Amino acid sequence: MRLLRILGVIGAILLMAGEAYRSWGAGRPVVFWMDDMLAGTMMIAAAILVGRQSFATRSFFAASWGVAVGMLYGSFFGKLYDPANGHPGNFSIGLLTWLVGIAFVLAIGGLIASILLPNPRR
Repeated sequence: MRLLRILGVIGAILLMAGEAYRSWGAGRPVVFWMDDMLAGTMMIAAAILVGRQSFATRSFFAASWGVAVGMLYGSFFGKLYDPANGHPGNFSIGLLTWLVGIAFVLAIGGLIASILLPNPRR
């Protein structure tokens, strides 16, 4: 559990920092980078709150991984399917696609792991 929480916080910080670098000075509209900031904030809050385990905090933690998977799905496959409209900002489209793909796979793993965590109260 602790490792998954740490991975969630580190992943959220990297996601938010990467999106900030990608968008800085690139003229990208707020709606196209704000989702990463909101998802990262949700993941950090959930990782902190799940330290006090309850059904609600565990559900919130799994939901935050689900939000990351959903957000990264569209981003990854959008860049893979139509790279010309990928809007890479300050990254090259190839590097950005790889980074988003890695984040997508890790988020899927985090979602599955957060759902399968054993309940310590049983």
